[in-house]
Amino acid sequence: MNISQMSQTLFYLIEQQANSEKAVNYLQQQADAFHASPQVSAFYRVFTALPRFVGKQLVEVPSDMAFAIERIRPGFTVTGWTIDRLARVWWLLQLPADDQTTYVNTISQLFKAAEMNELVALYSALPVLAHPEAWKFQATEGIRNNIADVQSAIMLHNPYPADYFDEPAWNQLVMKAFFTDKDVTQITGLNERNNARLAKTLADFAAERRAAGRSLPQHMEELMS
Repeated sequence: MNISQMSQTLFYLIEQQANSEKAVNYLQQQADAFHASPQVSAFYRVFTALPRFVGKQLVEVPSDMAFAIERIRPGFTVTGWTIDRLARVWWLLQLPADDQTTYVNTISQLFKAAEMNELVALYSALPVLAHPEAWKFQATEGIRNNIADVQSAIMLHNPYPADYFDEPAWNQLVMKAFFTDKDVTQITGLNERNNARLAKTLADFAAERRAAGRSLPQHMEELMS
């Protein structure tokens, strides 16, 4: 994926939002300052402070912009996001990625210290971050998280798991989605990544539910066949 192209596209989308002048000016000023002097402390400070300067309104995503984003990173979508979530993902793309160790360590520290909305942005950003193989463990941690919005950020409308999870991790994601009453039809790659082990696990789970006189979650039987 071309990170620079994605950064430009997301920034253009921010510019298209109603009453975005303050947000655009702030983001441009911070990006210029950071690119001139890329200090990690400033990177963290801006990531945390963004909602105060850009707001939290829902983003309007025109069809041409949705298409442009999908073309750069297949499966990636920002529909349904708030502008602070979008701006945080855009900001993550400003971090120089040439040194993988520094890059991964810098973002990993954000994961460790993040509050809920920051975690949502971080997990949403996984499909567009550099060095994608480095984020597999962090992505599986998102599945184990007990905060519903964080779970949804990694499970739903996110192409990263389908692209990079091995079979056990993928199956765990799907099962956790059923256990937490997520709409599994929103899992990117659900049908393409279906597999015999998952079908067997679902069949065993379904048998237990039926034996207990309980109904099956919606769409479960489709994955068992």
